[in-house]
Amino acid sequence: MTSPFRSIHHHGMIRVAAATPVATVGDPARNAAEAIALAQEADTRGVDLVVFPELNLSSYAIDDLHLQSALQRATLDAVEAVRAGSETLRPLLLLGAALERNGRLYNCAVAVAQGHVLGVVPKTFLPNYREYYEKRWFAPGTGLTGLTIALGGVEVPFGTDLLFAARDLPHFVVHAEICEDYWAPTPPSTMGALAGALVCANLSASNVVIGKSRERMMLSAAQSARAACAYVYSAAGPGESTTDLAWDGQGTIHELGELLAQSSRFSHRAELVVADVDVGRLVQERLRNGTFNDAAVAAGHPETRFRRIAFDHAPRTDDTGMEREIRRFPFVPNTPEKLDEDCYEAFNIQVEGIAKRLVAANAKRLVIGVSGGLDSTHALIVAAKALDRLGRPRADILGITMPGFATSEGTRANAWRLMNALGVTAEEIDIRPAATTMLKDMGHPYGRGEPVYDVTFENVQAGLRTDYLFRIANQREGLVVGTGDLSELALGWCTYGVGDQMSHYAVNAGVPKTLIQFLIRWCIATEQYDADTDAVLGAILNQEISPELVPGEEMQSTESRIGPYALNDFFAHYVIRHGLAPSKILFLAWHAWRDADAGRWPIGYPDAARTAYDLETIRMWLERFLIRFFQTSQFKRSAIPNGPKVSAGGALSPRGDWRAPSDGTAAAWLAELAVNGP
Repeated sequence: MTSPFRSIHHHGMIRVAAATPVATVGDPARNAAEAIALAQEADTRGVDLVVFPELNLSSYAIDDLHLQSALQRATLDAVEAVRAGSETLRPLLLLGAALERNGRLYNCAVAVAQGHVLGVVPKTFLPNYREYYEKRWFAPGTGLTGLTIALGGVEVPFGTDLLFAARDLPHFVVHAEICEDYWAPTPPSTMGALAGALVCANLSASNVVIGKSRERMMLSAAQSARAACAYVYSAAGPGESTTDLAWDGQGTIHELGELLAQSSRFSHRAELVVADVDVGRLVQERLRNGTFNDAAVAAGHPETRFRRIAFDHAPRTDDTGMEREIRRFPFVPNTPEKLDEDCYEAFNIQVEGIAKRLVAANAKRLVIGVSGGLDSTHALIVAAKALDRLGRPRADILGITMPGFATSEGTRANAWRLMNALGVTAEEIDIRPAATTMLKDMGHPYGRGEPVYDVTFENVQAGLRTDYLFRIANQREGLVVGTGDLSELALGWCTYGVGDQMSHYAVNAGVPKTLIQFLIRWCIATEQYDADTDAVLGAILNQEISPELVPGEEMQSTESRIGPYALNDFFAHYVIRHGLAPSKILFLAWHAWRDADAGRWPIGYPDAARTAYDLETIRMWLERFLIRFFQTSQFKRSAIPNGPKVSAGGALSPRGDWRAPSDGTAAAWLAELAVNGP
C-alpha cells in the first residue's frame, strides 16, 4: 500500500487546471462535449479543480444570438450534459454559461461536481466600452445574494455570495469571478478571499491585442499576491468567432504572485494547464499577514455574508507525482534574469547597510577577519564596494588573517591574494602561540602536548580571533564587520559571545550560504572588481567549506558534520518564512532533490556539484536541523548584532522576523515528523 506521505493532499496541496477547449460559434452541444473530454483528462491526471473560459458552453463572441431562445435552451441542455458526464469524475468544474433567471440573462460561472450543480455565480461587472457591449445582453450580478436558480428542475444556489468548499479536504475553498471582474478597482475575488477562499478562479473570454497577455499576467499575479491566494485564469481560445476579434487561449496559474504554469497560447488544440497549488502554505501566509486580517475586519467580516456550498471530494492517498517545480535553492532564483536582479539587490542591500553604519559610527576604518573562506571573502568585497561608494580609500579596511592550528596554506594564500588584489590594509596575526598558552593555562590536554581536539580546542581559536578583532578595532577606531551568515545562525554553527557570533555589524547575517556563493559568482560575472580579484574569488569558490580548526591529514569538512548547506538552507527557508510542518518540508525537499537531472538548476551552478539525495538522507539531516534550530542554538540568535535583512525568505534577527525562546525544545517538530513522515 502506498504511504499517504507521497500524496499531495496529505501535505495541504491541491491540483488545479486552466482549461482551453476548442470553442464554437454558438454550438452548446459540441461545447459540452469538449468540456467533458477535458474534464475526463483532468480526472485521469488527478486534478481537483478545472476552470473553463467565460461562456465556454454558450460561446462568447456570438453577439445578439445570446438573446435567442433556441440558444438559451441549448445552453441548459449543455449544462445538463456536463452534469451527467461528471458523475464519475473527481474534479470540481467551473464552466461558463449564459442563464436566464427572472426575466434577465446572466453571464455565469456554473460549479459542477460529481453529478451535481453546486451553484451559479453571475458576473458582477459588465464591460460596455471599446469592443465590449455586454450590457446589451446581460444583467449585472451586483447585489444578488441569497438567491436560487432552477436548473433541470432543481433549485440551486445563485448569487455573488458563493464559495465552494470540499467537506473532506481542508482549505479546498474556491471563489469564482468572471473576466472583467478582476479588471475592476474592486475585484469580487478580494471579498471572496477575505471570506476564506484560498483559490480564486477567473473564467474569461478576453480577446487578445498586442500587450494584453502581459496585462492579464500582471493582474493575476497582483491579485494572487494581494489576496494571498492561488489564482487560476482561463481565457477563450480557438474556435470563437473572429468577425472582429481574435482569441489566444491564455491560461495561467499563480500563487502569491508567482507564476506556476501557463498555456502555450494560439494553439488549435484543446489544452489543460495543470499545477499543484499549496493551500496549506497560503493559510500560513495569512496567519502571518496582519494586514490581510485587518482588511477582513474593515470589510465587515465578509465570511458572514458568503454561503459555503459544501461538496464531497475524498482526499487521495496515492502518489500522483508533483505538478509543480520545487526550487532546490529557495533563496536563489533559477532563471537568469531573476538571478541577476536578485543578486544585484542583495549585494547592494549589504553595501548600503555597512556604508550607513560606518558613517553613523564616524569610524575611521572597518576591521575584518579574512580567512580565505566564503563568508569572510564576501564580507570583504561588500566592504570594499561600500568604501568605493563613500569615496573613501580601500586602505580604510583593515583585513587581518589569523592562521591557527589547522589553517591550510591554500586558504591562507587566498586570503592574502584577495586582500592584495582589493588594495586593503592587510596584516597577519598567528594565533597559535596565544591559543597554546590559553589551553595550557586552562589545563587542557593539548597544553600538555596531547592531541585532544574537542569543542574547547576549536572555540579557543575562534574566540581569540574575535578578541583580537575587537581589541584592534578599539585601538584603531574601527568597526568589526561580522562574517557569519544566515545558514550558520540557523544551525548555531558559530562560537557564542567572544567568537564569530559577535561583531559590531553582521553584514552577512541575512544571507544564506547558498546565496553567498551566487553573489560571489555574480560579482565575477558583472565585473564588479578587476581581473586579479576575480581570479581569487573563483579559487575561493572552488574550495571545500571548512572551519579549519582541527589539524589532521584530511581537511575538516563542515558539511560532513552539519549536513549539506543546500539542504539546510532549504529547511531553513520553509521553517522561517512559511512555518511548514517538518513532514511537508521533507516531502518538498524529496521532490526537489531526489533527481539531479530533473528541473532547473540556477544558471552558473557547476555541473560537478549537481547532486541528488534520497529520502532517508534528507530525513536524517532534517531531524538534525530541527534539533539544532529549535533546541540548541536559539540563544545565539537572541544576541546577534545588527545586520540588514536581505531576502524575502526571512531573517533571524530577534528584533525582526524571528522571535523565539532560547530554552525551547524540538519535541513537537520531531513528533510531527515521526507521525506524518514516511
